[in-house]
Amino acid sequence: MKKLPLRRNRRKVAAGSEMTLVGHLSELRTRLIRAVLAIVVGSILVWIFNKRIINVLEAPYCDLLESKGRTDCEFLIRRPLENFSVVLSISGYGGLILAMPVVLYQLARFVLPGLYPQEKRMLIPFVAASFALLLAGITGGYFLMPKTLSVLASFGPDSFVPLFEPGEYFSFFIKMLLAFGLAAETPLVLVFLQLIGVVKPQTLRSNRRIAAVVVIFLAAVITPTGDPFTLLVVAIPMYVFFEISILIGGRLVKGRHVRIEA
Repeated sequence: MKKLPLRRNRRKVAAGSEMTLVGHLSELRTRLIRAVLAIVVGSILVWIFNKRIINVLEAPYCDLLESKGRTDCEFLIRRPLENFSVVLSISGYGGLILAMPVVLYQLARFVLPGLYPQEKRMLIPFVAASFALLLAGITGGYFLMPKTLSVLASFGPDSFVPLFEPGEYFSFFIKMLLAFGLAAETPLVLVFLQLIGVVKPQTLRSNRRIAAVVVIFLAAVITPTGDPFTLLVVAIPMYVFFEISILIGGRLVKGRHVRIEA
């Protein structure tokens, strides 16, 4: 029997046929290599522009010092390698953010190999929307960071002068930004879970009250300022995204069932 070319075999797998364990591992390796290469390229770009990026990230800290009556903006460095480790860490996180469209696309193609042609055409807009929401969440977190630092620095007596170590500051800052970015990804994650059958739209509709409580809890964790206004600024968009995910997910799941029956 004449063997099919490798390209045709891949199309057959993508159409929904069974794949062996070795085939799954080979596909996973290919997807991981592509994702890692994208992260490396993104990290190199961030490394090249690290000074400008650091100047942007340290601005809320400089504003905090200025509010305390200090005209200089300095960090306390205790370890000889701290400068290098901070730049390396920022480059790694920044590279991951820049490479997120590639990472999400490779993940989707591995998890959902049996996409219909209509769904494949939606994959790129889906990834683009995911990246846009991530950037929107990070941007929102950045503009809320001065308020967060001000509230955190208000605890304790006046003798507590904020003089942060760069490693601790940038680690906290970047993790907070990623938390905002990931929170903004909530609607697409829910749509994805509905598409693969992990969650049903009916289940999400019947648990709206629980979702509201979870959203408020997550917003409180993401914004540890104790400010009700800041809490609502984060919680309301998250719940709106939850409702939008139910609407979009329900339509996509219904359309998928129609195509399967056809």
